[in-house]
Amino acid sequence: MTHQLTQKERMLLSDQLSHEEICIQKYSGYAEKAKDPAVRNMFNQFAREEQNHYNMLNQFLGGQMSGEQGSQVQQGGQAGKAGSLQGSGFTLNFGESQVQGRYVAGDQAKADQQDSSMLQDMLMTEKYVSGTYDTAIFETVNPTIRQSLQHIQEDEQKHGEAIAKYMKEHGMYQVQQ
Repeated sequence: MTHQLTQKERMLLSDQLSHEEICIQKYSGYAEKAKDPAVRNMFNQFAREEQNHYNMLNQFLGGQMSGEQGSQVQQGGQAGKAGSLQGSGFTLNFGESQVQGRYVAGDQAKADQQDSSMLQDMLMTEKYVSGTYDTAIFETVNPTIRQSLQHIQEDEQKHGEAIAKYMKEHGMYQVQQ
């Protein structure tokens, strides 16, 4: 059964769609510039996940996806999230938000600073986007669309968690105890 979106839902989904588009652009662009292979792979993985979010929101906005289909997409997205990416010298496990890595040859301090700036920007972006999903979730009438938005928000929080964890482990993010 297809759900007719309210004017408010349409506005909120459109806003989230534009946020996802910016996240895709940032993650993709930063992945090309990242010095640490672990950061590069994390950004590429998150860009793909943001693209999935974008596609889902676009389908809801276009009336091409019913609430039931949204639930199926949501469940399919979770299955892919528990896997890990492995490569030369690094392991990423997004299910547990673990990131390990080693740098390629080059100026370590410059690489750290460049990666740190990109990571900081994406952490701030994820915090903002997660908060805007909070508003969209409260304002959505359709329970299945709301559930899909909650799933996306959880993904955004996992992205932020993985970024913060990487930054803490590499001395880029200091938390006062």
